[in-house]
Amino acid sequence: MNDSQQPLAGLRIGFLGKGGSGKSTALVLVAEALRRRGYEVCVLDADSTNVGLHRALGLFTAPLPLLEYLGGMVFSGGLVTCPVDDPTPLAGANLDLARLPSEYRGCTDDGILVLTAGKIADKGPGAGCDGPISKIARDVRLHIGDTVPVTLIDFKAGFEDSARGAVNSVDWMVVVVDPSNAAIQLAFDLKQMVEQTRAGIQPATEHLDSPDMVALARRFFSEAKIEDVFVLLNRVRDDEMESYLLERLAEGGMEPIGAIPEDPAITTAWLRGASLTGYRREIGDEILLAMEDLAWEPLAVY
Repeated sequence: MNDSQQPLAGLRIGFLGKGGSGKSTALVLVAEALRRRGYEVCVLDADSTNVGLHRALGLFTAPLPLLEYLGGMVFSGGLVTCPVDDPTPLAGANLDLARLPSEYRGCTDDGILVLTAGKIADKGPGAGCDGPISKIARDVRLHIGDTVPVTLIDFKAGFEDSARGAVNSVDWMVVVVDPSNAAIQLAFDLKQMVEQTRAGIQPATEHLDSPDMVALARRFFSEAKIEDVFVLLNRVRDDEMESYLLERLAEGGMEPIGAIPEDPAITTAWLRGASLTGYRREIGDEILLAMEDLAWEPLAVY
């Protein structure tokens, strides 16, 4: 297919939301819709605390973490540092699928590639923060020969990865909003942060001793790729709830690109660690069509 048929080809799209908002569900629906449209798709699980995304995608076993492949966590004597303390680009982060050992990648039955940045739970007490996992989310790029897939990144719940600047390397962010005030506020906060970044507001650097590190941190923010923040509703129970969410989001100048209805079957699948393959296909296709339409719109101006 040519670019006009695959307007999302090569984009890096992050999924964010408060804990329990359903960002991973939304990512799975979009990933499957992309494959049905013929895209090459890579999912990067960069949520350091949540588990089970690989099962929702239909994999029985998760691939080994890229954190170990790239040298281990700095707090345990490894090579991967936190982007706040050390904004230096991550060595070896450009990955060629043909050269990446098979144990560090998974592939679903329908051809979705799955990578895991790393998890924090197995690092033991006092192991440090999960900043190194944020750096992997920021820097890792997968190539399939000469092809760059659409990469969907499942970020850690909440605002922390955004504050670390990890989202600056994505083209788009999709904020999943469930029916809660906290989810709406997170969407507003992320939109404001992206507006500030695109307006040239510099990151905090008072903690950095080296002038070179300060300059590097500022360069990363000044070269941020992120173009826009989009909202996707989840667990919408009825028209009244959807109308209220639309009104609240409109107050912050945000209009959802789609809505996933409340579905007990999806909740049960997550409870049992089962695959979400085949769930709500029509919703995934509708969201994808909306995203493809957005790919042709002019760059957002803040």
